[in-house]
Amino acid sequence: MPLNVYGIGNALVDVQARVPDELLARVGYEKGVMTLVDDSVQIRVLSELGEIDTNRCAGGSAANTILGIAQFGGSAAYAGKTAADDLGEFFLKDMRAAGVTIEVPPADEGHTGTCVVLITEDAERTMLTHLGVSATLSDADIVNRDLGTSEWVYVEGYLFGTEQNQAAARAAIRSAKAAGAKVALTVSDPFLVNAFKADFLELIGGPVDLLFCNLDEARGLTGKDSARDCANDLAALGPRIALTMGAEGSLLVDPLGLEHVPGVPVKAIDTTGAGDMYAAGVLYGITNGLEWEQAGRLGSLSAAKVVSQMGARLAEPISKAEIAAAIKG
Repeated sequence: MPLNVYGIGNALVDVQARVPDELLARVGYEKGVMTLVDDSVQIRVLSELGEIDTNRCAGGSAANTILGIAQFGGSAAYAGKTAADDLGEFFLKDMRAAGVTIEVPPADEGHTGTCVVLITEDAERTMLTHLGVSATLSDADIVNRDLGTSEWVYVEGYLFGTEQNQAAARAAIRSAKAAGAKVALTVSDPFLVNAFKADFLELIGGPVDLLFCNLDEARGLTGKDSARDCANDLAALGPRIALTMGAEGSLLVDPLGLEHVPGVPVKAIDTTGAGDMYAAGVLYGITNGLEWEQAGRLGSLSAAKVVSQMGARLAEPISKAEIAAAIKG
């Protein structure tokens, strides 16, 4: 059966906790950003949580998006590397239970990656990521059978952090184009733009058909300040653009022009996964009969729903009535 989306990215188990600012200051990491850490740091941070309640789920940026597509009823597969350990077994079981096909074999050695998400009262999330064997995902792990039957291939920008991961991302893009699939890219984080700007611009001006980014990332890519200038400059390189602006909504650009999609008002509790779920709404929409702007509205609703709860995955399905209302605007 054809698939809507084949995703490729890190395979991590998210450990989420609501923490006071004092604890965040004590562990010593910058608020609101993602930092790569080693295993010893991750163990120390987890010990700092003490008796604080935590939530565990399969995660990783692209994995969150793929899970979101599956939650909407779309068909999806995922390429991510786990280890043959308890966390790896948990990740695979969690993804497959949601209906996602994942056939990359676990690594015989090493540990499954984790992402500790520290959420403060202002809903900011600070992520400490230990990639584990996820960093060894390579071009040999790309499952061409699933990829070749997909309408879209969705690539996570975090993969550009290691040489093997970047090779896997580029292999997926080449295979997608050879199979006639379209390519969507999310640049994932402003720090990645600083480190891999030339790589991203090369892809945006080449094989990428749809770019997801937030305003900070767009500013880093273009050197412009206003959201409209950033969106138009990126669109001039070739792809459709979906530029998110938090509560202000998003800008969608295609050959017919630029459209502002308003945000959905909501009290934010945890911003983890907002961009991931926005991408899920858009990708599900454009592969299941929605117009471009309608898909953007579904993305806005999806992002609003996920930030109003704890965790990067929808705790409850969005009702058909809410979806219909959002699509109508």
